[in-house]
Amino acid sequence: MAIIEVKNLVKKYKISEKEHGIIGYIKHLFHPKYKEHIAVNNISFSIEEGELVGYIGENGAGKSTTIKMLTGLLTPTSGNVVVNGIIPNEERIKNNKQIGAVLGQKTQLWWDLPVIESFELIKKMYEIPNEQYEKNLKKFTEILDLEDLLDKQVKNLSLGQKMRCEIAATFLHNPKVVYLDEPTIGLDILVKENIRKFIKDINKERKTTVILTTHDLKDIEEVCDRIILIDKGTIIYDGDKENFKNIYGKHTMIEFIVKNKNVNITLETSEEEFEVIDESDKNIKIKFNHDKFTVMDIVKLISNYCEILDIHIQEEGLEEILKEIYRGEIIDD
Repeated sequence: MAIIEVKNLVKKYKISEKEHGIIGYIKHLFHPKYKEHIAVNNISFSIEEGELVGYIGENGAGKSTTIKMLTGLLTPTSGNVVVNGIIPNEERIKNNKQIGAVLGQKTQLWWDLPVIESFELIKKMYEIPNEQYEKNLKKFTEILDLEDLLDKQVKNLSLGQKMRCEIAATFLHNPKVVYLDEPTIGLDILVKENIRKFIKDINKERKTTVILTTHDLKDIEEVCDRIILIDKGTIIYDGDKENFKNIYGKHTMIEFIVKNKNVNITLETSEEEFEVIDESDKNIKIKFNHDKFTVMDIVKLISNYCEILDIHIQEEGLEEILKEIYRGEIIDD
């Protein structure tokens, strides 16, 4: 049975239209004009317990608006949202007891308090049993390396330290569903890896359902099994991550280690279905459409201009595929 059910969900906003300056302000005061903006346009999806879902799209696509309706922060204009049997905006307190959320740079920790005191307050707010709290605190402290941070005031933490504490706070009460909005933004590689591993471990151990929205597509690559892609308020893909890459990933990157290169290949070739990304006397990187060319086609071409010492092949990643989608090179409405 699905833990999240979204049916025909719509969210509309009224945006005021007024002229600049004091005259425009006065005109708007007596004769206000508005235009309608549809942030989320009749979307439907269901998510099973324990799924790791990447909810992705460009800025303004409707991601954050959807998440706010799922958490109960916003009321839908129309349509239905049910999270673990609860309508979030109608039973916000009850819904909040069963979810966790990291929403951008908004904090759930108290700025002037030591981290451990924030955790203690969260324990009381969520009425977490002492045994569960102590077990989770110990586990999260070890996995996220929080030992030296617990007695520090939140305002004295670095961004990476603070985010590790935010993640721990989010999972303290064993939420059924967790919404993570940009959980690794601005963090260094090691911290990102630790947070990704933590999310996967908790999901595996507790079947916690996680919806992840991020512009760092490495997070999606490493954590999620399913992708929901939203564009201009409408879902344009919902399914398996690997299937998404198979359907829309039309390009392959191939790197050659070469010697005795006798010409500039970029100038010598004019093929439309492949692109020389980088070229030097020792290295050549080519991106090609694998529906039009095979690896052997490219190898034969390059061997005309130099001696090939080694080859490295890489399929197109999520980031490259999404750039092409956003540029309108793959999906046309």
